[in-house]
Amino acid sequence: MKYKSQQVAYWFFALCMLLFALQIVYGFIMGFARIGMDGLHDWIPFNTARAVHTNLLVVWLLTGFMGAAYYIIPEEAQRELVSVKLAYVQLISLAVVGVAAITGYHFNIWEGRKFLEIPRELDYLVVVNVLLFLGIILATLFKGKRQTTTALVMTMGLVFAALLYLPGMIWFDSQVTDSFFRWWVVHLWVEGVWELIMGGILAFLLIKLTGVDREVIEKWLYVIVGLTFLSGILGTGHHYYYIGVNKIWLVVGGVFSALEPLAFLAMALFAVYMYRKGEKNHPNKIALFWTIGAAIVSFIGAGLLGFAHTLPQTNLYTHGTLVTAMHGHYAFWGAYVMIVLAIISYAMPNITGRKRHDKTNGHLAFWLSNIGMLGMVVALGVAGVVQVYLERRLSMDFMIAQEEVKIHFVVMLLCATMFATGIGIYIYEFIKYGRPTNEALSKKEETVLVS
Repeated sequence: MKYKSQQVAYWFFALCMLLFALQIVYGFIMGFARIGMDGLHDWIPFNTARAVHTNLLVVWLLTGFMGAAYYIIPEEAQRELVSVKLAYVQLISLAVVGVAAITGYHFNIWEGRKFLEIPRELDYLVVVNVLLFLGIILATLFKGKRQTTTALVMTMGLVFAALLYLPGMIWFDSQVTDSFFRWWVVHLWVEGVWELIMGGILAFLLIKLTGVDREVIEKWLYVIVGLTFLSGILGTGHHYYYIGVNKIWLVVGGVFSALEPLAFLAMALFAVYMYRKGEKNHPNKIALFWTIGAAIVSFIGAGLLGFAHTLPQTNLYTHGTLVTAMHGHYAFWGAYVMIVLAIISYAMPNITGRKRHDKTNGHLAFWLSNIGMLGMVVALGVAGVVQVYLERRLSMDFMIAQEEVKIHFVVMLLCATMFATGIGIYIYEFIKYGRPTNEALSKKEETVLVS
């Protein structure tokens, strides 16, 4: 660790781990409800569990991105954060808003708009929080000794993510218009500007872990940015097929959805090429595993599985089924969860000065979580295909069809247990690292203290 203010990232990562664990708990509540074991229904009905599960995912990933920025930007700009105190204020206020929103969901205090359930009053607090965060990052970056492509791409993603949150705050009386602009937030985040954040983190990690020249790695970022904007913006059209807008979106959505896998393919090729080109002798192998894994799995989950059901001819049958859940789980896992876990795995030895990255637990966490997630995705995929056939081809009633696919949720829960075990081990290792130490400032990143 080169700058003391990078220790701020630790506390954002700690909040990440807490929220991630809570998200998994609510995922199990939903899973058990799907097989008829819904004993918590009176306290946590399915719709509440679903809202908490999906919103926690968004919140903890954003928290991870913020932590990554607080770690990466000082190093890229070659200076301390402009205000560490304000960074801690931003962290505390973010946690307070998150707790208030999640608590409110349990008392039906929400807007009821999928992925954007947060009450309007808290929306304004989110805006203030994000503006404070961006102020710290931008001031640090532009007061720094250098502005690298890696830092600029990541910061551009963060700024656009903030701007694209605003359309979701506009009130519309028409549900069609509301859905139209709601996807500006949801789609253009996860299949647009978040890819820039991912690309920035990926580039930073590959520079550190492979030893390949910065100039070579950052040239790829221009390709990724170009492909993201080429396909991601108009690719929003695949959410407009059946919401009541003009039929032209069937054509636009179909064509540009077919191009969307290209950005993720570029990231996968980018990561694998840099790994093969690099020296490959960095001691933090587990961070390298998460980094390369993120690039490859994101292409499969977000790219291939997304393409498999976003063309109009296919989406006519798969829309609103478990096929979407299959794609969503593997896309988020590969593209964003794994890259956050990668930057945490890289940063923790440097922040704390303790060498735990070569422990068996780290590799166990990686493989258990990845195999468990793959099993969950396969179970959801099979259940989705069966659901499509029963409901869309045989016109079977929705609830009857859900009974028929119940067995696949048993399989999913078994795989989810393996996944949760892996993540539990990861969180355990995070805790074992302990808190940041000033001694880490005097150590090189490759030479850290033995715990």
